[in-house]
Amino acid sequence: MSAEAETLKQAREDFVTQWGALGTQWGINRTMAQIHALLMTAMDPLTTDEVMEELRISRGNAHTNLKELVAWGLVRIVAKKGERKEFFEAEKDVWQIFSIVTRERKRREIDPAMALLAKCSESTVDMKSAEGKAFHDQIRQLEEFIGFASKVADKVSRMKHGFAVQIAAKLLG
Repeated sequence: MSAEAETLKQAREDFVTQWGALGTQWGINRTMAQIHALLMTAMDPLTTDEVMEELRISRGNAHTNLKELVAWGLVRIVAKKGERKEFFEAEKDVWQIFSIVTRERKRREIDPAMALLAKCSESTVDMKSAEGKAFHDQIRQLEEFIGFASKVADKVSRMKHGFAVQIAAKLLG
């Protein structure tokens, strides 16, 4: 193996490992994020067997996480003529990845939190005690802020990449 190939192999392994650690911060389990990183950096679509071999994981673990990545929209199944095996390839457009992760996190985390806040707010709206009013006010503030942040995230994730970068540059400049 050439020095360049060895360096590339090590860099890819480092990336896959670190992406797995980062994935846990986005609400994705480590193995799911590592599979995503592996597919995202692969030149060609990979089979379940290739994913298993590269990451040294079980068939069940690979299969479950590949199905979940497909459900999220981060990975798609690719058919190859004359092949019976399924091949998988990751979305490689960084802005699309951001948009997909944002959408999925909202659906899995923000929406249930908003529903809980709305329920708590509704059930405490008529409270007369100082403690009840303070609780209701705090919940309403959280509900308003999270609702606002969620709308901003939705709007940004639906923007074209270049336009979003221009707006961010203006805000941060």
